[in-house]
Amino acid sequence: MIEHFRFGSMTIDGRQYQSDLKIVEGKVVPNWWRREGHWADVMDMQDILDARPDILVVGMGSPGRLNVAEELRQVLAERSIRLIEEPTDEAVHSFNRFWEAGRKVAGAFHLTC
Repeated sequence: MIEHFRFGSMTIDGRQYQSDLKIVEGKVVPNWWRREGHWADVMDMQDILDARPDILVVGMGSPGRLNVAEELRQVLAERSIRLIEEPTDEAVHSFNRFWEAGRKVAGAFHLTC
């Protein structure tokens, strides 16, 4: 699904994106904007929570500056959604591996820092 990632750019199914994005139920949600820049919280992930994936892969940016809020961690745990947090280049590989295996996976990717 994700064909290529480099700092600031991701290519998915032939289309290039240059801003943070989410993948929910196989669909790209471009221009992912968070209430607090480098924090992902429940309100930022409501569409993913509503989709109830088995796995959420969070690409934390190249040096890993994006953080997952504790409240979001708790909600994911309550719903038995496995959370994987990795620098975005690693997260792309993890997401693709789960996607290709037919797993119900969602992704949230910070493309820069």
